[in-house]
Amino acid sequence: MHIPTLIEHKRDGGVLSSGDIRHVIDAFTRGDMPEYQMSALAMAIYFRGMTPEETAALTEAMLHSGTMLLWNDHDPMRVDKHSTGGIGDKTSLILAPLLACDNVWVPMISGRGLGITGGTLDKLESIPGFRTQLNEVEIHNVIDRIGCVMVGQTAGICPADKKLYALRDVTGTVPSIPLITASIMSKKLAEGLNRLVLDVKWGSGAFMKTEADAHHLAQSLVTVGQAMGVRSSVRLSAMNEPTGESAGNALEVAECVRCLKGEGPQDLEDIVLDLASAVSISPRAELRAMLHRGEAWLKFQKMVQAQGGNVETLEKMTSVHRAPFIGELKATASGTLTKMDAGGIGQAVLELGAGRSKAADPIDYAVGCDQIAKTGTQVQAGDVLLRVHARTKGALFRTLDLLPHSIEIV
Repeated sequence: MHIPTLIEHKRDGGVLSSGDIRHVIDAFTRGDMPEYQMSALAMAIYFRGMTPEETAALTEAMLHSGTMLLWNDHDPMRVDKHSTGGIGDKTSLILAPLLACDNVWVPMISGRGLGITGGTLDKLESIPGFRTQLNEVEIHNVIDRIGCVMVGQTAGICPADKKLYALRDVTGTVPSIPLITASIMSKKLAEGLNRLVLDVKWGSGAFMKTEADAHHLAQSLVTVGQAMGVRSSVRLSAMNEPTGESAGNALEVAECVRCLKGEGPQDLEDIVLDLASAVSISPRAELRAMLHRGEAWLKFQKMVQAQGGNVETLEKMTSVHRAPFIGELKATASGTLTKMDAGGIGQAVLELGAGRSKAADPIDYAVGCDQIAKTGTQVQAGDVLLRVHARTKGALFRTLDLLPHSIEIV
């Protein structure tokens, strides 16, 4: 079908065939389809949606626009997880080495932060020397030796997704569930997985603001995963307060090190174990034992070293990246902490410089918040609710002035 006719067909609520979708993605990836036509089609999909079959076909076409990681039949089972993102969402750094201790392989392709949600690659790159851009030979080499690898998308994997996401970002079509699904699943399926667990978050600190929207996205992701032959499961979770006790790159790596030693915050450990047990061989209790025996910590150090990182810096991340100004936000009243708004904390951390508003923005690894108190905690006036790490005194005072609006004590 002629591409303008395809656009009109979707605009009017029609269903595109798998052949039509493959034709569009192939033409767009080659550069034979102008961006204005793909923009029009993306907007038609945004308003009209896609059937599960169309979404699966779009995912498959994007997957086959590039290369995949290839494995042998006798290789260990490959597993991974994908999170839709949140504030303090650092679970990947603990999950990958923990699962590798369970005799499965974790070829984790991750992304960077954009907006208030942090990115796994940014956290890893706060470790001096750590390389997130490996070629496919290097990825296989690290997996063979360590059992897990954490990298960015290679040039050959899903080039259609890179082009389409850049277009969606400037045409108001990012919040389309079929387009989100195809973007996420094409990259994950390119890893050659057997099992995948999806951590879909909703709330003030998440991309999806309502539980209903999160459920819709989760259903779409699992449907496509199953249709493509990958055993997929989902965990829905609220993101109305930060995960763990920190938000900011080096601060979160330091918290992950504690968790890898079995000394991390309970909420962070629980999320990691929930996700790991969905794709692991061993039961949750054994995974917890591995964590508390320090096995995942040793595995993480081996992975960091294999990817060029300086292992000696891992236990002193907050010294390697030390913000010049650190201040405490204290409770002004006694009572129960009922709100520690993830969206507000995330915005503050972004403005401190730990995140980026545009893809080209630089990252300050040292800044952020830590010692973040959990809702439900009984506090006394004068108790520390969190600490702010800032590059300048002005940024510190601005943040300390703004954050009380994100906190409630009753």
